[in-house]
Formats: sequence, C-alpha cells, structure tokens
Amino acid sequence: MLDLNCWLLLLASEPISEEFSEKKPCPLCPEEKFKACYGHKLHRHLQNLHWKISVEFEGYRMCICHLPCRIAKPNFVADQTFSKMGAHYHCIICSATITRRTDMIGHINRHVNKGETESRFITAPAPKSSCEVLKEANTDVQVLPNYFTPQKTDSYFNPKMKLNRQLIFCALAVLAEERKPIECLDAFGATGIMGLQWAKHLRSSVKVTINDCNENSVTMIQENCHLNKMKVKVNTKKEDNYEAIGDGDESTDTIEVTKMDANVIMHLRSFDFIHLDPFGTSVNYLDSAFRNVRNLGIVSLTSTDISSLYAKAQHVALRHYGCNIVRTEYYKELAARTVIAAVARSAARCNKGIEVLLAVALEHFVLVVVRVLRGPSPADDSAKKIRYLIHCQWCEERIFQKEGNMVEENPYQQLPCDCHGSMPGRTAVILGPLWSGALFNTGFLRRMLFEAVQYGLDEVQPLLKTVVCEAECTTSKNFSTHSPSDENKQEECGVYIKTPDMLAESDVMPGKRKNNEVMRNATKRQKTDNSAEHPAFYYNIHRHSIKGMNMPKLNKFLNYLSEAGYRVSRTHFDPMGVRTNAPLAQFKTVLMKHSTPTYAGGQTEGPLHLTEDVQVGDQLQAATDNKAKDDEFLEENKSGDSGTVFAEDCPTYSAAD
Repeated sequence: MLDLNCWLLLLASEPISEEFSEKKPCPLCPEEKFKACYGHKLHRHLQNLHWKISVEFEGYRMCICHLPCRIAKPNFVADQTFSKMGAHYHCIICSATITRRTDMIGHINRHVNKGETESRFITAPAPKSSCEVLKEANTDVQVLPNYFTPQKTDSYFNPKMKLNRQLIFCALAVLAEERKPIECLDAFGATGIMGLQWAKHLRSSVKVTINDCNENSVTMIQENCHLNKMKVKVNTKKEDNYEAIGDGDESTDTIEVTKMDANVIMHLRSFDFIHLDPFGTSVNYLDSAFRNVRNLGIVSLTSTDISSLYAKAQHVALRHYGCNIVRTEYYKELAARTVIAAVARSAARCNKGIEVLLAVALEHFVLVVVRVLRGPSPADDSAKKIRYLIHCQWCEERIFQKEGNMVEENPYQQLPCDCHGSMPGRTAVILGPLWSGALFNTGFLRRMLFEAVQYGLDEVQPLLKTVVCEAECTTSKNFSTHSPSDENKQEECGVYIKTPDMLAESDVMPGKRKNNEVMRNATKRQKTDNSAEHPAFYYNIHRHSIKGMNMPKLNKFLNYLSEAGYRVSRTHFDPMGVRTNAPLAQFKTVLMKHSTPTYAGGQTEGPLHLTEDVQVGDQLQAATDNKAKDDEFLEENKSGDSGTVFAEDCPTYSAAD
C-alpha cells in the first residue's frame, strides 16, 4: 500500500491533460471523500488541495495524501469506534509518513544535510553533497553543510569556540610537561578537531582517544585523521578489538577512534586528561569522568546551556545543577561557581577532591578546568567549600553564609549593608549551593600562558593575561610580580613564568607512574603556586554609578581603589567589572569622591571631594529642616484673618540653600 501511494503521488506531480474522456477518481483521496469526476474538475481539485500545499524536492512534488496509509488515533464515541484518516506526506527518500508540512520540510532538509539525497523511487542519480575543508591551528577538518547548526548535522563544528579549544590545549600542554606520556580523551569528538590538534602539536607526549557515539561522526573523524596524515586505530566495540587503518609505521602519530557512549568508555578505561563538551549541560557525565580519572589528572568541561546558567531559565538550573540562582550583575561568575559546585559534589561521591585551575565564562560557554586529588581528605576539603550565598536584591551586596550547624534567626544580618533593616519586606535572597573557593591557580595559569606563547596561540594570550591579573588581584602595571633572579623562570611578553623542571624526578621507565613521594612533592608544589586567594565576585562600575555624575575612567578608578588600600583588578567576566576586597559602601564612596557633575553650573571642574558619607547625610538633613520651616510658616499664614499669603512675607532662599 505504501509503495502504491508513493507511485500515485509521483504520478500526481505530472501534468494532466485538459480534458478527460471519462470520469476518474482522485489518486490521493479516498472515493468516499472525493467522487470520480471529469478532468477539468479533477485538475482544479488537485491544484487547490494537493499541489497548493505540496513540498518540492529536486523537481518533484510531494503532495498531501488523504488515503488510509496513516491511521490516526481512534475516537471513542459511546459504543462505537471511529478511526479518522489523517492527511500526511510521503518522503520519497526514506518512505516516512509525516503529517505537517513544516515537519516535512525539516525532514527533507535533514536528509540533504546528511548527504542522503538518493531516492528509492527516483532512478536519476542524485548530486553528491559538497564537503567543506576548514583549517584551524594548522589542522584541517572536513565538515558537512550547515556544520555550525547542531540540529541539522551530526558533526557539529563551531568556529566561535576556537578560544575554548585553545584554552583546553594550553591546559593539556601544561599537564604534558609534568608527566609523559599521558592518556587523554575527547569524549565528544564530532569532527575530531580538538583531538587532532592535541596529537599534531604534542605528538609523542600524548596518547589521544577521540570518542563519539554517532556512526557518521566516527566516519568523519577517521577521514579527518587521514586528511592530517594521522594513523587511525578504530575500536567500535566495548571489548578491546582494534583495527588499524591507514598507512605508516608504528612510530607515526596514531589516534584511537572509538564509537561508544561517553559514560561507557569512561567507566571502562582510565585517563589522565578528560574533556567533556556535550551539547548543553555536562552534569550527566561527571560521575563517570571522576570514577576512573587518575590521581593529579585534569578534568575539563565546557557547558553551553547558557540560558540556565545565566539565570534566564532558573527552573532548568534547579533541575540540572540543584542550585537556586537569580539574575545579578555578577551572573557570569555565579554560573562558573554553579558548575564547579556540581563538579565538586560529583568528585566527592568518588572520594576525590578538586583544585580549580581555571574558570572562564564568556558569551557562548562556561569552561571549568580542575585537577583531581584522590583521597577522602581532599574530598572533605572540597565539600566544605560548597556554601550558600546571601544576595541583597536592593543594593546587590553579597556575602557567603557563615559555616556552622547553628540556624540563625535572621541570616540576612550577615550582609554588610543595612537594607534589610531600612527597607520593608524581604530584600535579600539565599542563592546556591555555590563554590566559595578560588577560581584560578596562578602558577598553572602562568604556565598556560607560556605554552600559548610557545605554540603561537595569539588569540588566547590577552585572555590569559587578564585571568592571571585577576587571579593575583592586581592591575596590568604590576603584572610581573616575580624577580628575574628566581630559578626555573622564563620571561615571555614581560611576564615571568615558572616552568616545571621535571628532569630530576623523571628517572623512571616510560609509561610508569611516579612513586608516592614524587606525587606528594607535586601536590606541595601545586599548593605553593597559589598566591593569596582573590576576592569573590566583582562590582560593575556602571551599575553603581551616581546619577547626574560623570564617573572616572576605569583604569583611573582602579588606581584610586588601590591607593585607598584595597586589592583591585579587572575581570574577564565583565569588561566594566572591578574585582576588589573593598565593601560596597567604600566602593561607592571612592566612586562618588572622584566623580564630576554633568552640568556646567554649581561646582567648578574637578572631583567632588566627599571624605565621609556623613556629609551627604548632613546635606539631606539641612534640606529637610528648611522644608519643615516652610511648612510651619505656611500654616501660620493660613491661620490668619485674611487667609492669604503675600509674596513679601515669604522667606527667600538662594540656590545654595
């Protein structure tokens, strides 16, 4: 029946003669719906009903069909059952029946994007799909049409994530300098661009495994490996059945390509470096990632569910991360701390702790890189850093809730501001649970910057410099905090970068892990790389500007805060954000002190010098007293005989009053 109907709808797309000698039925409608008629009426029926809402594909028309090919759900009325015949379309490529025209157009487009244009009923050869070759970081990748739209292609490639790939490469390069060789996994390969860059630049220092559960993506990864002259080792089963593909000796670079679910491969094998980049949230793969990752290994994850992390879909954030968040001025850092809290909880369930090396939140993604510390003690230390945040919705002051099991009657009193006492109702909310520890490791970031300079990654260097300044909470002028006389440090771009000297500790056989003493020393070295912990969160200078006043330039304002005795730096989360340990009240005081009025009259040029907030209060109190005197004078005049107030009896005030 299906083949006959498809033949009929193709027949209906052919032109019909003007006149028929006898009555004929409609080939796409049942006889009880449209009776047999003459040619002119049948032609009008086909044009107005079937051809008008048809779907065109390579010169053919897929007309809507009313025949009983697709039976809709039965309707029960009393004791009788009626089966309604639903109108539908037939796909000439895969013989699927689809009810709506928009769904049919999308169905055909998906076939075209996948290169499936050969029809079962069309004998003419279909044109082959043209693949495009893109180049990034000296690595060529072959992509399908619409490669930048994940819903329309299996092998998704986003050129806007180039910065994200370079950050991950620098983190892997730092780990490769610590121990060699390392086994790294790209759990969601897609086109395989990330794993190819690892193998092409780091070569024998890494053993790359690219995984994807989609068969078309695995095929494209193999083609891209051959395009970059890499040897491929394919594993498509859960058992260790490998098949080598490609020419070359054993000394050539070899990439292992697997076709498994990401959770399965991370359960079966152990890795030193794991990167998770699914479409959306990555919380479904965290437990598997931390189960078999090696000690002092690195787990990096990229979250692209921006709508939930940036508090546009708060119910989704509560469902995925178990975290209550609202839209704030520091929403990007709030998103990063939300992801890290989920990572810390997953690691703690596997008796592992984490040390956050890097947390970046930009327009399209949130990237978190953590080092895994095995043992219950590091797991407990990491779990203690997950706390709730008290956020004032009136002035946007914030503070992490104090540790302890005692329940406070009014936790909003912990806020430095007094909005909870002066404003009616509840002015603050409790957000979290969030990560309350540091977001950066200064020593690791400096080594990442050194690797970026060494491999010529120019796009990521400005971001890394900003993040290093943010980790140390210092301005760019005070960037070089180390003296050049220190050992094991190299100067690159005006920055003294510490490079690990692992030659004395690497007197072991290749492929073997270091002993416990070397591991302990590496942990101590990593802890000494941490400088004083940077302040949590930041303030937006535009959010707290004074109406009617011109605020100073951002760099000058940073100097003013630094001269006042506070630690200060810019932040990559917000181009107009200021990370400082100054309270919000002092932040506003310094901002008001060095702001100038926008109008020409009144004060002369120069900053508005207000040493204390009390001066503003005295001016408001004087204005209130003057208004009270006016009201009292008016009441006295109204109580007179005439009941009229004369202008000459009223006191006059100058503009200064």
